[in-house]
Amino acid sequence: MIAFLSRFVPVLAAAAIALALPAPAAASGQWQASPEFDINSSHVPGHSTQAAIARYRLFDSQGTPVGPLIELPASNLVNLFTVPSVPDVYRFEGWIVDAAGAELSRGSTILRFDNVPPPPPAVHAPERWLQGQEVAKLGLDAPPEPLPLSGLGGYALSLDRGTGNHPCAKQSLCTAAETDLAPDAAGEPVALGTIPEGTTHVRVVAVSGAGVPSPVRTATIRVDATDPLVSLSGVPNGWSDGPVEVTAHGADSLSGMAAAGPAGPVAAISVDGGAATTAFGDTAASWVSGSGIHRVYALARDAAGNIGGGLEGTAPPAATVRIDEEAPRVAFAPAQDPGEPERIEATVADSLSGPSPSRGSISIRLAGTRARFEELPTRVEVGRLVARWDSDSYPPGKYEFLAIAHDAAGNVAAGSDRARGGRMVLVNPLKSPVSLTTELSGERIHGRLRRLGGGGVARQPIAIVETFDAGAAIRRRTTLCTTDGSGAFSLRLRPGPSREVAAVFAGTPTLSRSSGESSRLGFPTGLRLRASTATATVGGRPVVFSGAIRNRGARDAVHGLPVELQFRYPGAGWRGFRTVEADRRGRFRYAYRFSDDDSRGVGFQFRAHVKGREGWPYEPGTSRPVTVTGR
Repeated sequence: MIAFLSRFVPVLAAAAIALALPAPAAASGQWQASPEFDINSSHVPGHSTQAAIARYRLFDSQGTPVGPLIELPASNLVNLFTVPSVPDVYRFEGWIVDAAGAELSRGSTILRFDNVPPPPPAVHAPERWLQGQEVAKLGLDAPPEPLPLSGLGGYALSLDRGTGNHPCAKQSLCTAAETDLAPDAAGEPVALGTIPEGTTHVRVVAVSGAGVPSPVRTATIRVDATDPLVSLSGVPNGWSDGPVEVTAHGADSLSGMAAAGPAGPVAAISVDGGAATTAFGDTAASWVSGSGIHRVYALARDAAGNIGGGLEGTAPPAATVRIDEEAPRVAFAPAQDPGEPERIEATVADSLSGPSPSRGSISIRLAGTRARFEELPTRVEVGRLVARWDSDSYPPGKYEFLAIAHDAAGNVAAGSDRARGGRMVLVNPLKSPVSLTTELSGERIHGRLRRLGGGGVARQPIAIVETFDAGAAIRRRTTLCTTDGSGAFSLRLRPGPSREVAAVFAGTPTLSRSSGESSRLGFPTGLRLRASTATATVGGRPVVFSGAIRNRGARDAVHGLPVELQFRYPGAGWRGFRTVEADRRGRFRYAYRFSDDDSRGVGFQFRAHVKGREGWPYEPGTSRPVTVTGR
């Protein structure tokens, strides 16, 4: 295992992750990319206290001298030397001589210079997405021939998230510490260890023996360490009355769920632990059928091979599907309650989803006919339907009933039998019939409530309903009174607008409803009239007649109501002589002048008369007469 793997995992967030392997330490005679070499003057050419002159000569790899002979004072020995820019293995020779020219010391060193980059290697990353725990392996091919003179020193690698960093700190030179892989690392997969989730770029250069890098080659490694998200759809919130198609769906934001054959993404769904239905890609569907409670499980495998759902001990997404394909059972009560014969009740039972808490009805029709059933007002209770039949509103005869029941799944059942057998049929009149007789005497109404063929019905409420004529301030008034021990009742009616009066018995759970005949109660229009004087002078000042309509309980209809003024004299009948209109308060006024000489000594009677009009809720009325004598 190469050393850089141990340094890779802790630096997930680094923009670039350098790989470094220790290389052999640089030593005298090693290759270098710089033409400037350090010379150890103690060895080349050496030291002597008698030295006067130092001479130097450079030779190429063929032994041919390169450049002129260099001669310097012995006090100025060479420490740096620059070779030509041509890569080669040079030999640098130096010696010192005394003042007489005798050689005192000689030394040489090898200068290996190569600044040529090698060809780039070929790198190959896995084509598929890797799982988080998988070791990433990089395929590496050696660079093609020809190689630089210095040969191949190894490879430098770096990993980053897309920042594009070079494997070496200097893009023109890689140090031995930055050269991660030995030259013989190519040809075998290079294990990079586990890679952080997401996309990682591996950048590789070949490094010459002199440390010169090749152009960068990049490979991309994709890692998906997250299981796909798995969901179930199509699951009803409650009970279903038939088969249900449930769909499993997998979603993955990295490697994805696109179908790619048997080795690619897969979605699967299982019902009640049975064999799973699988499909390539992100979606699988299965039908759930049969009455009962079913458990549905789902799983999915993404392109990296991560599994979300019910494999290898992970908790699968699961849902419960409830199916009830059976109709509920419904039956009417075995018998009617004697105290409430109009109460129609049916029981509803269902062993799976249970009776519906909100749906159901009871209907009625005349028995023996094909008429449509008429739905009664029905209250739905848990496991029960309750309706009220207003039997008083139906003519005598036999009536059959139908109950429509629902369960929570939506199944429907109809029933027309009682729980202990037999059709649900009732005969009307269902309650004991009664009669109500009334009589209106003046402003008092009285009457009696009796059973048919029996005595009076005591202590029962009787509603006296007064329906007032149009124009009255109120339209209707209802007053309650109670029958005495013999079934009799009596009520004095309050004065007011004319009206129709009727007595109504609303019935009880066991007594039928009954109404008395309507009677007319009319009240005349109330008038008051007076004269400004009891005597009138012929040709003198006029007599002023004024008055008012005294009736209350009418709306604004009094305004503009016509009032006819009438007169008569002894031996003659009443005749009208003027019609005036009442104001908003019901008052009226008129001035009359006596002008006929024949009026002297005659006592005339005057009165006001209201005939009424549409919207006036009183009968015609006449005031008391007043007498005026002419003189």
